[in-house]
Amino acid sequence: MPPGYSPSVPAPLMLGLHGAGGSGSSWISAMRPAADTHGVVMFAPDSRDQTWDAIGGIFDEDARFIDRALAKVFSMVNVDPARIAIAGFSDGATYSLSLGLANGDLFPSIIAFSPGFILDATPHGHPRFFIEHGTADSVLPIDACSRRIVPNLQAAGYDVTYTEFDGGHIVTTTERDDAFAWLVAAQ
Repeated sequence: MPPGYSPSVPAPLMLGLHGAGGSGSSWISAMRPAADTHGVVMFAPDSRDQTWDAIGGIFDEDARFIDRALAKVFSMVNVDPARIAIAGFSDGATYSLSLGLANGDLFPSIIAFSPGFILDATPHGHPRFFIEHGTADSVLPIDACSRRIVPNLQAAGYDVTYTEFDGGHIVTTTERDDAFAWLVAAQ
């Protein structure tokens, strides 16, 4: 919960998904400065295994857990439905794109830091996207990943804010801060 959160005022919410081998607490630690600055409530679960189940090509235990956990968050927090984002880094970014598209009626905003691919699923709603990727990413190379993902999303009619930066497989503080500002500006 960001400082100054008031149950009487609907707040933006970010569901944060860590990269492979990461944790929800590491996501919170990395994102907290921007969340606090922008008044964003964050929820960041751990994947049920080493990484998110979309890597295996399906939505399974992770999706069910997230669904139950979000129901609890929604019962406890006054959430602004226009400013809900699913966000992730690396495998978490792949999962955020995939689960976000399949649930675009719930997630109007999708944030992906260095995604790998999008799992084939029926899209719902019409979310907007914030995607960033390092040009020197050796884990998920930009040419095989975001430079394919972004044009496909744009061709499908989605609003995509896309940034490339000089760097590797990381989330820069600039891109992190830009993503939070982008989320809270949603109407």
